[in-house]
Amino acid sequence: MRFFSVFTIFTLLVLCFPITLSAQADDEQDTVSNGVLFNKDMSGSIILHTLGYGVGFRLGKNTNYFKRRMMEFDLLEMKAPNQEKTYNTNFLNPKYYYFGKLNNLYIIRAGIGEQKLMSRKPYWGGVEIRFDYSGGLSLGLAKPVYLYISYYKQDLIIFATKSEKFDPSKTYPVTTPDYSYDIFGRAPVFTGFKEIKPYPGIYAKMGFNFDFGTTNDRVKALEIGLIFDGYPKGVPVMAYRDPSQLFLTAYLSFYFGKRYN
Repeated sequence: MRFFSVFTIFTLLVLCFPITLSAQADDEQDTVSNGVLFNKDMSGSIILHTLGYGVGFRLGKNTNYFKRRMMEFDLLEMKAPNQEKTYNTNFLNPKYYYFGKLNNLYIIRAGIGEQKLMSRKPYWGGVEIRFDYSGGLSLGLAKPVYLYISYYKQDLIIFATKSEKFDPSKTYPVTTPDYSYDIFGRAPVFTGFKEIKPYPGIYAKMGFNFDFGTTNDRVKALEIGLIFDGYPKGVPVMAYRDPSQLFLTAYLSFYFGKRYN
């Protein structure tokens, strides 16, 4: 789901960042015409990023008119940047799989951050812009990849199909004196969950939040930015490559929720 490149988003952030230097010049009014400022907010989010997708949850509290502190939690999938969908054309109606993929990586993030007001809504409505940054713990969960392996005689008649963990030491198809076997496709996604291995790390995030809600007691916003996840011990995602310690992704999130006192 690589709908925009990391380079494009980074360029946008670099161009917009100088605005933050002058964002706090005017503190006379609230962002809406009724002058009501809610202290707290709670929102959920749908996350699309350059290596997958996920969901999030955020709690916020205003420390003053211009600043908001946040606690956030994310759960997402992190694909390998070089994985490619593959079909084994030796079979009729095969399932797709990613050849060479050792583990599916899922990430849980928990952190704190801050938002700074850059541009408030005009009295008639519009968009409020905030610059935010956050960081905290990133827990990578690596689940082994299982594949359906079909066993067949030399006449290509399949006599068994089994779910097996991908073995990078084998060069498929494998032929023995009595039979052969080859990859038929991907096994069910839940296969191998009991073998999940944790990889603790950290993350850092920066982005711009665009609140376009029509009422001040509701959160309706888009956020765009960059996220860095780092792991001291590399995560083995793809075979034949070194384990990955760093993941840099661009993201787009849609937030929806409420504000209250």
